[in-house]
Amino acid sequence: MTTPPSWDAVYAPDAAPPPWDIGRPQPAFVRLADRGLLSGRLLDSGCGTGENVLLAAARGAEATGVDISPQAIARARDKAAERGLTARFEVADALRLGQLGMTFDVLIDSGVFHIFDDADRERYVASLAAVLPPGGRCYLMCFSDRQPGTVGPRRVRQDELRAAFSDGWEVASIEADTFEVNPGIEFSPGTPAAAAQAWLASLVRRAG
Repeated sequence: MTTPPSWDAVYAPDAAPPPWDIGRPQPAFVRLADRGLLSGRLLDSGCGTGENVLLAAARGAEATGVDISPQAIARARDKAAERGLTARFEVADALRLGQLGMTFDVLIDSGVFHIFDDADRERYVASLAAVLPPGGRCYLMCFSDRQPGTVGPRRVRQDELRAAFSDGWEVASIEADTFEVNPGIEFSPGTPAAAAQAWLASLVRRAG
């Protein structure tokens, strides 16, 4: 596995936090945890510095986080130690989750799906399927086409989500939500934003 320098650089100790690394779990995932949905064997695909994983661990999940950035994983492990939480963090490629040799009850994705082009999007969905047995559920939050401006990740339409997960998955729901982002981000020039429009999808792995 080759780590793209750009991903590791954004988590360097002397770098400003990237827009998505807000130092706490995303509110959408806190609400899921409050409903008891982040439980059992849980994997966060592209966990960054681990806030959503640590949220799940604090609520009793057997939580694992993977990220392609060793810098991000090192910081996540430090957070777990500082907070006295038991969670597993590994450097791994989200496009090759099957290499973990593990399966999970719940997958979460906070801002990973939208980084991929069409070809890698297909690979990513297959990668998720490799670690989620039938009946398992994935909660995926991605940038939405409702977000104005052109700065930032590729905007995703609902029909794109449904198409990506049309084979071997049930799209249980897609709801409008928001990502909290660090202050000063401008998705449209001259318009700082504290949040970005998102879709939160609930996806169930089918048998067969």
